[in-house]
Amino acid sequence: MIETRNLTIKNAHKHLTHGDFSVAELCDAYLHAIKKKDKDIHAFLEVFDDIPAQARRAQKMIDDGVATELTGVPLAVKDNILIEGRRVGAASKMLEGYIAPYSGMAIKKLQDAGAIFIGRTNMDEFAMGSSTENSAYGPTKNPHDLSRVPGGSSGGSSAAVAMGGALAALGSDTAGSIRQPAAFCGCVGLKTTYGSVSRNGLIALGSSLDQIGPLTKSVSDAEIIFNAIRGADSLDSTTISDSDYAGARSGSRPSAKKLTIGVPREFIIGEGIDPDVRDNFEEALKLLQKFGHKIRDIELPHAKYSLPAYYIMLPGEASSNLARFDGMKYGLYVSGDKLIDDYLLTRGQGFGPEPRRRILLGAYVLSSGYYDEFYHKSQEVRKLIAKDFADAWENVDLIITPTTPTPSFKLGEKTMNPVSMYLADVFTVPSNIAGIPTITVPSGNVMREGKVLPLGVQFFSPHCREDLLFKIGKEFLGEGGL
Repeated sequence: MIETRNLTIKNAHKHLTHGDFSVAELCDAYLHAIKKKDKDIHAFLEVFDDIPAQARRAQKMIDDGVATELTGVPLAVKDNILIEGRRVGAASKMLEGYIAPYSGMAIKKLQDAGAIFIGRTNMDEFAMGSSTENSAYGPTKNPHDLSRVPGGSSGGSSAAVAMGGALAALGSDTAGSIRQPAAFCGCVGLKTTYGSVSRNGLIALGSSLDQIGPLTKSVSDAEIIFNAIRGADSLDSTTISDSDYAGARSGSRPSAKKLTIGVPREFIIGEGIDPDVRDNFEEALKLLQKFGHKIRDIELPHAKYSLPAYYIMLPGEASSNLARFDGMKYGLYVSGDKLIDDYLLTRGQGFGPEPRRRILLGAYVLSSGYYDEFYHKSQEVRKLIAKDFADAWENVDLIITPTTPTPSFKLGEKTMNPVSMYLADVFTVPSNIAGIPTITVPSGNVMREGKVLPLGVQFFSPHCREDLLFKIGKEFLGEGGL
């Protein structure tokens, strides 16, 4: 049996093209891992029934000599990314049984590359959450400790990769929803430059914040998937053309082989960081200095306002995006005595507590008399945060912080305290606000109640400089980077 837990895309490609095993055998190995482990972890909402047909198509590409590095690679897909003809529901009763009428652009590009979609993964309902406990179909558990959360909202995707149920996975990141679960599960997670990957085919949460990205076992694998899915799309007007991408890169600070890496210590220290996370972070800085990089303390004076600004901005956008789920167009319909009852019953029964909370808050901050006071003010703060990063890039090449303020927390520990749950995203949300790319990489472990829990650090780079993230990430993990 093929060992799936430590296999990477690069290694799998080599084995497949050398004939060491077939695509069907590789898929069977992952299906075996899912059958063995997922009854306890609940990473998947559905394992697809057309895997043999996908495998035959991919094997033909290999046999014909037209394979890419992704040909035959089994990928898991978060339940808010559309694959034509397959169920997709954002882990919500509101979309239970809904069949996607088309495939998202990222999916199409991966299909063209010959990737295998092995199943759809659990998530927080409509991507609202940081623990995957808000799913209408029950929580996902962390493969490293079944009493703890895998993070969220892409918790099913991170758990699938960590348990060996998929070689890699797609998730979406609105405030850290790829990076936080990646850190909790010991994976690599990439939040891409806003506009670098089309959002076409992604069920919208916060349209000015959402980005599709990979969760993988190595930085090299994240780079492979990113290069496959990035690019302009006529169906998403926010995407960046190749020429504009190249222009943004050429306009950033020239980077030497040895980099200057900024540390916003005041921001980090002020956020209630766990002592073990702080010590792990300091060890990461020492390692970077050992590699010859310069560590410089910097200030991001408005970063501390990222989370409160986000929880005004995001509910407003979510309230608008989720208004389409009204029982009239598609999705759940619950009949009442009057038309207004149809709306109230459908939305009341279709949405879980967290979506209802955010829809109500969003409707409030967008309402007449409060828009300027709240939503407009959050956009002004957004500009200040973006300027902080722009100013920082004048003096540093990258910025580093812990990915999360704590290791993975217990299931149920924060469900009754939404504000405490929101604080899990305190270090990840600034990059979504500013639209810049960020990568989290495993940085060590910590012991909790006899269990080894992963920790992560994240690197921020200027717009369109994912190349710097891949280089530093590979070096940090010993993959042969800078």
